[in-house]
Amino acid sequence: MHDGQSPAEDAAVDHESLDALEAQLRRDLSYLNYPAKNWVKPLDPSGEDETFDVVTIGAGMVGLAIAVALRREGIQNTVCLDAAPTGREGPWVTTARMRTLRSPKILLGPAMGIGSLTFRGWFVAQYGDAAWDALDKIPRVMWMDYLRWYRKVLDLPVRNEVHVESIRWEGDRFLLDTTGPEGAKVIGARRVALATGRDGLGGESLPPEAANIDPARRAHSNEDIDFKALAGKRVAVIGAGASAFDNAAVALESGAAEVRVLCRRPDVPRINKLTGIGSPGIVHGWYSLPDAWKWRLLHYNDSCQTPPPGTSIRRVTDFPNGHLHTGCPIRSMTDSGDDVVIETPRGAYTCDFVIFGTGFQFNASRRPELAAFANNILTWADAFVPPPSEQDEALASAPYLGPVFEFRERRAGATPGLNRLHCMNYAATLSHSKLTGDIPAVTQGATRFAQGVATAFLAEDIDHHYERLLAFDTPEVTGDEWTDEPLP
Repeated sequence: MHDGQSPAEDAAVDHESLDALEAQLRRDLSYLNYPAKNWVKPLDPSGEDETFDVVTIGAGMVGLAIAVALRREGIQNTVCLDAAPTGREGPWVTTARMRTLRSPKILLGPAMGIGSLTFRGWFVAQYGDAAWDALDKIPRVMWMDYLRWYRKVLDLPVRNEVHVESIRWEGDRFLLDTTGPEGAKVIGARRVALATGRDGLGGESLPPEAANIDPARRAHSNEDIDFKALAGKRVAVIGAGASAFDNAAVALESGAAEVRVLCRRPDVPRINKLTGIGSPGIVHGWYSLPDAWKWRLLHYNDSCQTPPPGTSIRRVTDFPNGHLHTGCPIRSMTDSGDDVVIETPRGAYTCDFVIFGTGFQFNASRRPELAAFANNILTWADAFVPPPSEQDEALASAPYLGPVFEFRERRAGATPGLNRLHCMNYAATLSHSKLTGDIPAVTQGATRFAQGVATAFLAEDIDHHYERLLAFDTPEVTGDEWTDEPLP
């Protein structure tokens, strides 16, 4: 069995057992009174095509979990918008290039505390307990199959191939200018959640030297790369994280003449530090920590870096033409038109194509849909001054979020509505820990958001609910249950 292959790949799917699981899930949900009755104040029309209580941008794992969490809290007038075609949301079958997930198979992901909604329940129903026991880690593409099932079996409100061009605040709601299969539409929303993944509040991070290279001869690991075109080519991969090795491996598997992974550090990171303190305490208590502790913990972790899985490294080094070079920070890059020359302290390397596995940056001004708000988003640089020994430009650029993942204003009153725009993507990590992107705590992140929105809707509409209280006249006692008698 090759690395990442599922022991169930060649097994027959037990459709009857899967049908039985879905029936059990429907029973479980009915016992939990899901979906809860809608209680939110109806929205008055305001000229837009449609208006929702919550619009979630993104229908990947986080977006779907948000949809479930909102329904569980009785917030039913919601929709998820995703630019991708149906079944291709998120990175799993596009830019993610690992064979298996990096997380242990036992993590619960978006199951929302329901056993019959777990990946394990879905897997065992089709392939059996023995296949589960034999499974090491979850195959990446199979995880996408699970998310497709999750969306289908829960009948979640998703619209695909819808692009959000701009978000603006008018009166008492957001107006989203969108384009999609139905043409241009304006969609209203009381709240907007940005479930937009790793690059959702900025984009790819490239070193300055990348500007010296013809864009046709370089790519970021998050881009759509034509790996077949790299057959017979010399490829340099910059970085030593998991995505760098995954992209290097795909280049080798696609027939590259050689691939060299250039790591600026003297050694590849070996210890995943945050794993050592992972706990419900971190999940639930991180937001309440003093800023100095949040910064110290994440700065230390980032300075150590998260190691790539050993299987990802071996996937490269098992090729005789796959090479790793440590202690090779980039000094310069030049593009002659025929070759790209990379200068490092250990010498120069000449190649045909460069892949940058150099992560992401937080910079809302790079997101055109956020143009109305980007310049007034409060960042950690605005709110916190770290000790001199803990200076960290990347952390400083992260948004300084409120308790429901909401953005805060740098200049109070300059951007009405900003605190109703919620950062449910990777940029929330410093403020809330990893509740908005990684598998382990996605249920908790979605639940925190949904409960926070429910709290906000009650406060915003309290007059409406008071009027409902006054108008409510359904008797529980009709008066014929007894006869009034005189005292003896």
